Amino acid sequence: MDKRVCGILLSMCNSFSKNFDDKGNYQIIINGNILSNYCSSNTCSDNLEKINAGCLYLLDAFFKDNSVFKTDANSNINIVEYIIIWLSYMLSLKQQVGTNTNLQYFYNTTINNDKYQKSITGVEQYYKNYKDLIDKKKDLINMDMSNISKLYDAFYALCMMHFEFNEKSPDCGKYLVKAKEFVEKYKKLNNVSDTNKDSPYNKLLSTLSNDYDNFKKKCEIAKCNNIPPLQPIDQTKITGDFSEHSKQTSELTVKSSEVASSSSITSNLFIVLSIFGAIAFFLGISYKYSLFGFRKRFQKQKLREKLKNIKKRMNQ
Repeated sequence: MDKRVCGILLSMCNSFSKNFDDKGNYQIIINGNILSNYCSSNTCSDNLEKINAGCLYLLDAFFKDNSVFKTDANSNINIVEYIIIWLSYMLSLKQQVGTNTNLQYFYNTTINNDKYQKSITGVEQYYKNYKDLIDKKKDLINMDMSNISKLYDAFYALCMMHFEFNEKSPDCGKYLVKAKEFVEKYKKLNNVSDTNKDSPYNKLLSTLSNDYDNFKKKCEIAKCNNIPPLQPIDQTKITGDFSEHSKQTSELTVKSSEVASSSSITSNLFIVLSIFGAIAFFLGISYKYSLFGFRKRFQKQKLREKLKNIKKRMNQ
C-alpha cells in the first residue's frame, strides 16, 4: 500500500453509495462517466454490469500493461486481494440467491468472459490475463463471506491511513488515534475462532498486518513514535470439525477403555468361577468315590455277619 495505490482503491470505494436506490439497485455517485466506458452501450444499467465495471477499472489501473504493472503491482501483488475484498463486499450487499455466494456467481458468469481472458503482452512471466491473475487468489473466491464487511472496514481504514499520511508534515497525534482504532478492528478480526492458519481469511489478515507494519515504519521514520503493534495472528486455531473429531475420538477412547475394563472383569470372573467349578468337580468325584467305598465296606460287613449267622445255625 502507498498513497497512489490507496487513492485509486478509495476512489472506487467511494464511487458507489452504500445505499440502494428505490428499486434496490446499486447507485454510482461519482466517476460514473469513467465506469460507463466498461459497460455495454456506455450505460451501466444492470447491477452486475456496474460491479463488473468497477472491477475492470481497478484491474486496468494496476495490471493493464507492462508499464503500469512495473509501477505498482510488481511491488505489491496483493493488490489483487484488496480488489477481491472490495468486490466481495459490494456483492455481499445484495441478497444471495441459490447455494453459490454472490462472489462465486460473479466469478462463474462474469470473470469467465472475454474481457477477463484477453491476453496482455509484456507481463507473461507474472500472469496471462486478468482471470489468471484472479485465479492465483482463487481460494479467496470460495471464502466464507460472513466476516467480509469487517474485513472491508479494516481494509478501508488502513488504506485511508496510508492515503492521508504526509511524511513532510506528519500529524503524529492523528496517526496514533487512527492506528489505535485499526488495532482494535484487527483484534476483533483475529479473534474469529472458526479458522485455521492456512485459511484464506488468515491470508487476508496477514496482508493487512504487513501493510500496517509498513505504515508503522513510515511513522517511525517521521519520528511519530508509540504507534502500537498488532496482535500476532493466532495460528493455533482449530476448526469446529476437527474439535468435534477430537471429542469423538476421546469418547471412543473412553468407551474402548470401559469395554476393555468390562472385558477384564468378565475374564477374571470367568477364571474364578472356573476354579470354583473345578474344585467342586473334583470334590464331587472325591465324594462319589468315598461314598462308593463306604458302601462296599458296609456291604462286606453285612456279608460277614450273614456268614456268621449261617455257621451258627449249622452248628446248632
